[in-house]
Amino acid sequence: MTLSCTSIVAVSAGALVGVAALTGPALATPPSGFAVAPVANAPFGTINENTAGDKTGKWGMILKTLDDSDVGADKVILQPQGTSGWHSHQSPVFLIVTQGTIEWMDSSLCTPKVLSAGQGVIEVAYRAHTSRNPAPSGGQAAEMIAVRIKPTSVVGPAFRIDEPLPNNC
Repeated sequence: MTLSCTSIVAVSAGALVGVAALTGPALATPPSGFAVAPVANAPFGTINENTAGDKTGKWGMILKTLDDSDVGADKVILQPQGTSGWHSHQSPVFLIVTQGTIEWMDSSLCTPKVLSAGQGVIEVAYRAHTSRNPAPSGGQAAEMIAVRIKPTSVVGPAFRIDEPLPNNC
C-alpha cells in the first residue's frame, strides 16, 4: 500500500491532535449533588471600614475594597456523597456549616478539614478548594451559608471558577 503526501499529512495532523488532547490542560472537576441558592445580595460601593480608633478590647477590623463591591450570602446544599468539585473565587468566601458535616480541602494543604454545624472556614481568593459531604447515601444533607464580598461586576455563575484537580493533591 502506498500513501500519498496528502494521506501522510492527514495522518500526522490527526496524531498531533490526539497527542495534544492527551497532554493538554487538565479538565475541571464537576460538582455533583451540589446546589447554591442566593439568599441576599446588595451593592455597597467602595468599602473602607477601620475600627482601630474605636476597638472592642484588643479586637479591631480593617476592611477595604478598591472598587465597587457587593456583599451577599448564598445557601449551599451538599447531598450525601456530594461534592462541590474543585473551584476558586475572585474574592474570599466565609463558609459556615449550618447542618451536617463537610470535608473541606484547600489546594495548599490537600488534607481534608472536617467541619460540623457551627464551624467555618475562609476560602482564600483564587486558591482552589473543594467541599464534600461524607455522609453515606440516604444520610443527611450538609448545609452551609457562604458570605462573600466581591467585585460588583462579577455576577452569577461567573463568581465560581472551575479548577482541575491540583497536581499536589
